[in-house]
Amino acid sequence: MKSNKSKKSKRPAAAVATLESQSNPLFWIYGASLVIALIAAFEVYWPALNGPFLLDDRHLTYMLPDAASIPLMGWLRQMRPLLMFSFWLNFQQSGAESTFGYHLFNLFLHFFNTVLIFFAVRKVLSWAKLEEPRARILSFFAAGLFLMHPAQTESVSYVASRSETLSVFFVLAAFVVFLYRRTAALSIPRVLCVLVLFTAAGFSKEHTAVLPVLFILTDYYWNFEFSLSLIWRNWKLYVPIAIGVGIAAVRILAILHNNPTAGFQMRDLPWNQYFFTECRVIWDYVRLFFMPFGQNLDPDVDISRNILAHGAVFALAGLLIVSVLAWIYRRRFPLASYGWFVWLILLAPTSSLVPIRDPMAERRMYLPFIGLLFVTLEFLRRWKVSRNALIGALAVVLVAEGALTYRRNLLWGDAVDIWKDTVSKSPAKYRPSFQLARVEYDAGECSEAVEQYQKTAALEPPQEDLLLDWALAYDCAGNSQEAIRKLQQSAALRPSAHVYSQIGMEFGKMGKYPEALAALQTAQGLDPGFAITYDYLGNVHTALGNLAQARADYQHVLALDPNNQPAREALARMSH
Repeated sequence: MKSNKSKKSKRPAAAVATLESQSNPLFWIYGASLVIALIAAFEVYWPALNGPFLLDDRHLTYMLPDAASIPLMGWLRQMRPLLMFSFWLNFQQSGAESTFGYHLFNLFLHFFNTVLIFFAVRKVLSWAKLEEPRARILSFFAAGLFLMHPAQTESVSYVASRSETLSVFFVLAAFVVFLYRRTAALSIPRVLCVLVLFTAAGFSKEHTAVLPVLFILTDYYWNFEFSLSLIWRNWKLYVPIAIGVGIAAVRILAILHNNPTAGFQMRDLPWNQYFFTECRVIWDYVRLFFMPFGQNLDPDVDISRNILAHGAVFALAGLLIVSVLAWIYRRRFPLASYGWFVWLILLAPTSSLVPIRDPMAERRMYLPFIGLLFVTLEFLRRWKVSRNALIGALAVVLVAEGALTYRRNLLWGDAVDIWKDTVSKSPAKYRPSFQLARVEYDAGECSEAVEQYQKTAALEPPQEDLLLDWALAYDCAGNSQEAIRKLQQSAALRPSAHVYSQIGMEFGKMGKYPEALAALQTAQGLDPGFAITYDYLGNVHTALGNLAQARADYQHVLALDPNNQPAREALARMSH
């Protein structure tokens, strides 16, 4: 007969495994680390979670007046369908009135990317034969630095930069799947998983096309069986990727053919001048990684028109020297050497030969960031200090980085503050000055906006859009006469129903009804379907006592724009 003791000792294998994992100290270390990381992420990014839409945020699909009527396929037909799908999800939840959901989505992506960074670094450090527990400590530090570094702020707190956080999520996921294979040759399920993730990355942003180069570089540095035959053994991965990248390249070139902000067709920014400039910019990125001060939403970068301009020759020489040294000493300093080439490869799509109107943007560091992490870990692994001293020093670094990120997010949480900061760092650049004037107007700081438009107009000859906005600021400040003057200057550059309707509105405010009617009639002639014109006509006719015509004007407004609340309210008043 079997004893009761033997019966009680029998437990399902899954239950035993669960109990063993929960009794393992590492289980609690990893679990606590996840909780701490999530709390830290919310702490440093909280000031920006209700921050405003800025720059490109205001030109995405969710800001269109008819966004609610656009079917899902209308969002997915755009160039980056997965990115647009994520914005569609946000729009279904909160429309475009609240930014919280958009920012929260970005923050969670950043957190998940941090987890993937940990696993990627952990695997590479094991290949580098770094002893425990230092390997684990440095992996946590690398992930923490990725999470807390202030240079990441633009990628997370700028809604339009979701193209970075989302695409990098899929890139890192594919990289982790690639790293944790059991044999040099990838199995079919693993190949399929990598291909799906790589495709998802490409549908989020195009710069992820360099991922297969990262795979090959990784195999070269850490797989001692590396040879051309290894690449051939993984043909099931590389051949579909090559075909996909080729198709995508043709599509991207077609899109860039007439793109005024990127591509080889920009006559004022040829590829060689962009390359010389980027040689300098790359070092600016390196400096931001190691010394994160002077961050700028819209940096004013001088273009190097030749290799000697602005020290481009020295920047290029520096890149070549470091690259040669990294190659020569790749056996002695494998992590640093590998990290340097990872950095250059992942930065290449935006910082090499293909011109982009903005030569520098902090968000472009988000994907290559992992390369400089490996460079940093090379030196930390050689630091001869006790474990407690190492943990203490690294913790101080992370706290300091988090404090800087928190301060940066305080600016991102307020449109006026972030643009004031930007203008102070790029005082001669037109766009940040223009943006500051706009957000001051939106904030009701009318006199300040008028003054800022004046400063902006001194930087470059003002175009019709600036003159129109300047006029609105004058109107807000109670100066209708000057508002009309700016509107007339705008109309002289580009006549439109919008400009002439505003002229009519201003004349109506001043009681100059014949001039108002003349301007509004001009607006009608330019665009009979511009609804606001008839709203202002209704106001003028009401002031003149022509209520029948005013009623017809307001009804015309609602026929063109059923959601026009001022016209609806005007008709309601007339009916009482």
